[in-house]
Amino acid sequence: MSTPLPSHAASAAYADAPGPVLVPPETRRLDGAVREAYVPPLAPPVHHGSLADLPFENAAAAPGQVVLSRRSADGEWSDVTAAEFAAQVLAVAKGMIAEGLVPGDRVAIMARTTYEWTLLDFAAWAAGLVTVPVYPTSSLFQTRFILQDSGAVTLITETAAQAAALGPELDRLPDLRHLWILEKGHVERLAELGARVPDAEVDVRRGMLGPTTLATLIHTSGTTGRPKGCALTHGNFFAEVDNAIELLYPVFKDKSGDDTSVLLFLPMSHVFGRMVAVACVRARVRLGHAPSLAPAELLPDLAAFRPTCLLTIPYMLEKVFNAARAKAEAGGRAGIFDRAVSVAERYGEALEAGQHGTGGGPGRALRTARACYDPLVYRKIRSAMGGRVRHAICGGSPLGRRLAAFYAGAGIEIYEGYGLTETTAAATVTPPLKPRLGTVGWPLPGTRVRIAADGEILLAGGQILHGYWDPGAGGVTPAAPDGWFPTGDLGSLDDEGYLTITGRKKELLITAGGKSVAPAPLENWLRSHPLVSQCLILGDRRPYVSALFTLDPDGVGHWRRMQGKHPVPPELLVDDEEVRAVLQRAVDEANKLVSRPESIRRFAVLPRDFTEEDGHLTPSMKLRREAIMRDFAGAVAGLYDVRG
Repeated sequence: MSTPLPSHAASAAYADAPGPVLVPPETRRLDGAVREAYVPPLAPPVHHGSLADLPFENAAAAPGQVVLSRRSADGEWSDVTAAEFAAQVLAVAKGMIAEGLVPGDRVAIMARTTYEWTLLDFAAWAAGLVTVPVYPTSSLFQTRFILQDSGAVTLITETAAQAAALGPELDRLPDLRHLWILEKGHVERLAELGARVPDAEVDVRRGMLGPTTLATLIHTSGTTGRPKGCALTHGNFFAEVDNAIELLYPVFKDKSGDDTSVLLFLPMSHVFGRMVAVACVRARVRLGHAPSLAPAELLPDLAAFRPTCLLTIPYMLEKVFNAARAKAEAGGRAGIFDRAVSVAERYGEALEAGQHGTGGGPGRALRTARACYDPLVYRKIRSAMGGRVRHAICGGSPLGRRLAAFYAGAGIEIYEGYGLTETTAAATVTPPLKPRLGTVGWPLPGTRVRIAADGEILLAGGQILHGYWDPGAGGVTPAAPDGWFPTGDLGSLDDEGYLTITGRKKELLITAGGKSVAPAPLENWLRSHPLVSQCLILGDRRPYVSALFTLDPDGVGHWRRMQGKHPVPPELLVDDEEVRAVLQRAVDEANKLVSRPESIRRFAVLPRDFTEEDGHLTPSMKLRREAIMRDFAGAVAGLYDVRG
């Protein structure tokens, strides 16, 4: 028996309903298991226009409303109104036209997360162009590949050093005609050059664009092979952000009378950051940019900007938690902190139970305990994030039930999402007031999720990419010819349509004994340990499962100080018996999550961390498994040396 899935017309009955609307997924079962889930769209499809129109529509509707804040060189923030942003977009777009760029030309942007990134994005679209992000940490080879593959005619770098590094490769980039540098004032120069171009020329170019027009080429990280250029259209972004705005009403449509704001510090070169930036402009939510993840630079930005929502990844939430715990322990308040954690976790779980009707919510005693610990612990964690954070949109990898419950109990609602570059970011997301801790939520409205026979997650919806960029084939090759995009990820749907990610299909380990092992759950659990920076699980075609660890310098330093010892570099602790004993206890706890054949039998501590610079991590902190196993082949061999 199967449950019929509704058509898009099913959304008509509630699309105009006042206030927030939550529509549970319709599910379809096969062989006793839920195999498909669908949530109809909350926002109507966009049939004309493009992202290029957004700044000008905002300026017409609310010219004086603050839509962005811009950070100056001295660290001060200044507000930018909708009218001011539209004027800047127009001026830069005219400058690009004055420089001879024609509709469809590709413009590559290589910069950190700055105001200029969003300005250039919308200006390029207004000029009828296609933006191509390049991570500022990319190697020379990676940069050259993206420029060659996309056929970019212009590269905009943040620094002169980035431009100079490309010098030896210019002869191999015949399409590249312009090289503009942000720190050299070239954006301002573009605005000056565009003064002679009539405004009407931009109007004409914007009028040529539609939902099916290519907006951006974003290359995948290449963790499983050669990077592919994902061709995302203006319509892909509209389907994504319009439904996200309607669903995540606490983030984009605050009802409390307080202003809503988002500080973006994840890379704009990644689809996650780009999607949220577009959503903020679309919803006229004040957006700020922070160029660095280093605590010394990010914390002052958080304190000055004071966002109500953060865009983050589990790795950062884990480090915030571990740093808070270490600070409490150093001050002799570890017991208080641990009791506060227990209360927050129980509070978050009670909230979840109450929202799902499986419990009565937090009782009086639990509410009292939470109120007691709020000024002692929770408020300090919120203060570290700026003091006004109420929500966080989290993606990249599963956060885990315990940490999600803790943050919910600490007063920060986490909206976990799951998606890929090919899906314009989120395909599923935690629905407000209906979290299911440990899952990545329901299908984003307008999205269908299907679980194939082998467990692979298949996706369909308006945000699925137009196709992969293939200059040799004359443009774009379809990525989902049958309407279903194969993600390469493994997962399951529960009876209510919540998706749980269980692993990566290509990363699935098959031991010599034939046991299938998904490494992600073990890696995510172990990575949350205070002493651990990164963890890689291995065992494919091996007799048993093992692990490679790298040590977190701050975590190890704090641990040694608490033992009355001087901090030492982590590379000196590779064979330290006490460190190994702590890690062994962590492994023993992790092994309780899995069966005996899936459990970790041996582990090695590596002398240095995995870094993006060494090619071991992608810019979004994903492991490059083949590179790690190649560079640490000796350690891997030692784990399976029977004499060891």
